[in-house]
Amino acid sequence: MKYIALITGASSGIGREFARQIAAAYSSLDELWLPARNISALEKLQRELPGISLRLLPMDLSDTEALERLEALLKKERPLIRLLVNSAGWGKNGPVEEQDWRDACRMLDVNCRALTAVTMICLPFLKRGSRIIQMASGSAFLPQPGFAVYGAGKACVLSFDRALGTELKNRGITVTSVCPGPVDTDFFRRGGITLSPWKKPFLARPERVVRKALFDGEAGKNLSLYGCPIKLLHLAAKVLPQGMLVEICGKLFL
Repeated sequence: MKYIALITGASSGIGREFARQIAAAYSSLDELWLPARNISALEKLQRELPGISLRLLPMDLSDTEALERLEALLKKERPLIRLLVNSAGWGKNGPVEEQDWRDACRMLDVNCRALTAVTMICLPFLKRGSRIIQMASGSAFLPQPGFAVYGAGKACVLSFDRALGTELKNRGITVTSVCPGPVDTDFFRRGGITLSPWKKPFLARPERVVRKALFDGEAGKNLSLYGCPIKLLHLAAKVLPQGMLVEICGKLFL
């Protein structure tokens, strides 16, 4: 039986860093499966990782036909997925009334629909000891004016992960939601996002976020929080009135 890791979004940013670190740390894996839209970026990553067996899968996971192709491939080859990382994501900021509804729906398609579908497609191929790592966000902890659709989508991911983790507990499969603050990748450029001056000082390095996520996944934690600011946000969202926090966010980020 072939042992694999399946990593979405490995063509850039945090997903690419997951591929690098998993390739370096998990020598027992036979192959890394990398579904993503940008095949040239995947080929560049392949050149960076000589000696590592990568399965490049050019596909847009927001497309139902692509998801069906992934499902068919898994059913045909029947690998054992030791590690599933859902890292594909896309974002755009600004007041809701100033955004195009098509962009908003695309965000939900990529960040929620595709993540949910890939997870469900992969579940039959996970066994005891397998781990699921899902890229959520610190935006999942409370509504964020100026990032409303993105935050709502990540709140959906976090809710899904918590319920799924409980469902899979008896199977010995863990689900870890990674909830960073802003991370220094090309995510902001690709989405045309203007980063608030309040967030710039807290930009995290992707290498550290991924290293912490893999460590927390190994430990079976349901949340991976990198850095003091995001830990404080998580605590504040639990103990302070949400309405007050949302008003503060509106003043800071709009």
